[in-house]
Amino acid sequence: MKRTVADLTQQLLDSYCRVGGINHVDGKNLPSKAVIAQITRDVLRLLFPGFFGDRVIHSAELELETTALLASVQCVLEREIYKSLEYLPPEGCAECDCAPLATEIASDVLGQLPHIRDLLRTDTEAAYAGDPAALSREEIIVSYPFIEAVAVQRFAHELYLRGVALIPRLMTEWAHSRTGLDIHPGAQLGTHFFVDHCTGTVIGETTIIGDHVKMYQGVGLVARSLAGGQQLRGTKRHPTIGDRVTIYANATIVGGDTIIGSGSTIGANVFLMNSVPANSLVVYEPSGMRLISKVLPEGVLDYQI
Repeated sequence: MKRTVADLTQQLLDSYCRVGGINHVDGKNLPSKAVIAQITRDVLRLLFPGFFGDRVIHSAELELETTALLASVQCVLEREIYKSLEYLPPEGCAECDCAPLATEIASDVLGQLPHIRDLLRTDTEAAYAGDPAALSREEIIVSYPFIEAVAVQRFAHELYLRGVALIPRLMTEWAHSRTGLDIHPGAQLGTHFFVDHCTGTVIGETTIIGDHVKMYQGVGLVARSLAGGQQLRGTKRHPTIGDRVTIYANATIVGGDTIIGSGSTIGANVFLMNSVPANSLVVYEPSGMRLISKVLPEGVLDYQI
């Protein structure tokens, strides 16, 4: 029997009443996913002028183009931040203070764009130096998915640091859907960061990554257990990676207490729940993980972990 639109509507309305928790009706106006996606695209244009637009920008018009785009981004970003602050006001912020605070946060975050560009230059250099297939730095920026994901994360991280809810995650999930690289906006990334191929790589919220770190596809920097649920909020759940560490494909490093010492290499398919000292090599063997220290104590050849 064909159901009328009225019947279908009533069934859906009944569901809205019966199934709570996934409705947002009569609540605060949340940030718009479509608008945040457009802001993110425009931020990429500001970070990489000439790469993410649809036409060449000449140096003579760079100031005018930048001024217009920056003004547009600031206006829209303020409005979306205001929605976020209304939804989840920071501690000590009264509802009436949301508008000036949104203006201040938008200005502060956009003021970080030059610093973010400095970091992205090191990421681009790391990719070019570390990938013999790269023809040029321009190729990396215009075609390597990791540079887009990392650029978005570095911008979203500034919003995250200022206690802005929803928007940072919307931005990084937009990048995740485009690139396959899932970096939480809370993760701390050092300089000269490079994720080659990057599909399927996951970097959790409380991860700390040092300088000159190189990773490959399928790497997971994840929590040991989420059984504690919301009680784990605000705790260090994800690993710390030292400087000059290389992590090969499909390795998984688990836990907030796990520290990978500087200068170490983690081999492909390793599942690691323990810290390793600096200058170590961890490889997967059929019998289990094997740690080979490059700076061995006298008389020690290797040991199992």
